[in-house]
Amino acid sequence: MKSKKQNTILFFSLTLLLVFTFVLNISLGQVSIPVKEVFKSLSGAIASKDTWEYIIVNFRLPKAITAVLVGMGLSISGLLMQTLFRNPLAGPYVLGLSSGSSLGVALIILGAAFLPSLVSEILLSSYGIIVASCLGSFLVLLLVLIVSSRLRDTATILIVGLMFSSFTSAIVSVLTYFSSAEQLQKFTFWSMGNLGNLSWQNILILGVTVAVGLLLSLISIKSLDALLLGENYAKSMGLNIRKSRYIIIIATSLLAGSITAFAGPIAFIGLAVPHLAKLLFQTSNHKILFGSTILIGAILMLFCDMVSQMPGIEFTLPINAITSIIGAPIVIWLLVRKRSLI
Repeated sequence: MKSKKQNTILFFSLTLLLVFTFVLNISLGQVSIPVKEVFKSLSGAIASKDTWEYIIVNFRLPKAITAVLVGMGLSISGLLMQTLFRNPLAGPYVLGLSSGSSLGVALIILGAAFLPSLVSEILLSSYGIIVASCLGSFLVLLLVLIVSSRLRDTATILIVGLMFSSFTSAIVSVLTYFSSAEQLQKFTFWSMGNLGNLSWQNILILGVTVAVGLLLSLISIKSLDALLLGENYAKSMGLNIRKSRYIIIIATSLLAGSITAFAGPIAFIGLAVPHLAKLLFQTSNHKILFGSTILIGAILMLFCDMVSQMPGIEFTLPINAITSIIGAPIVIWLLVRKRSLI
């Protein structure tokens, strides 16, 4: 475990790195914008060129903020799940929330052909897809909460979540089998994830939801520290296991569900970042892990977004593919380095 001074230096370094990555993310892209012009625009002044100002305010800045929110939310929800289930391979979507969102979106996109044209046009709008994703995720959450109220063993909830995930994935597979090429293309594009399609209003809604999820996670820090040593120890410390479990599951659902609804399913960030934070700070104290996971998650997500829109490339690569390409080697490296993630 590192000393308090070392942790302070690490936190300060990560904060500076986050600011640097945020500015660099806005600067890089198909149109390169000088860093000083980005600082000028972010400080309230107007960039030297109207084109740069328009790109920063309407495209780059919203996408960078979305990347930060997504990175923070998925990383913390991954930390919550890994601690709750005491499973190093648990991620933010382990409860089946992503599959529930995918089912909601699949029903809209792949089933729109069977609806009247006016209704299908409304449902296929960006808001229609977001609502469908939220409803799908909420339905799975409701089922998980109902089942978990009847179960004492937390590990069993993990199995229930996986079963819900398999069930909803099977329904999506049936829908895709009967869908047209155009419908499949739309659904595939959504499943690849996208950080750049959100309006300022959408970002505000996502920001509020992520903030509530992070607040619930912050409230659960003492519970998470107690759960590290097992449920029996936590009970002996006077912890209400059922109440703590509900709060953690709801926090994860708010974070992972809202992010999936607005940005699509994004892999590996929630799985890899908590392990990076533990490796860097060499602690299992959730007070330290909470802040470090948030910072590392935001930095890694901004970096993945930069890779997806490298200068000189005329198209943007799918963010879900980039996070998997970068995240998978990180997890493998952690396994090789530590010989175990436990």
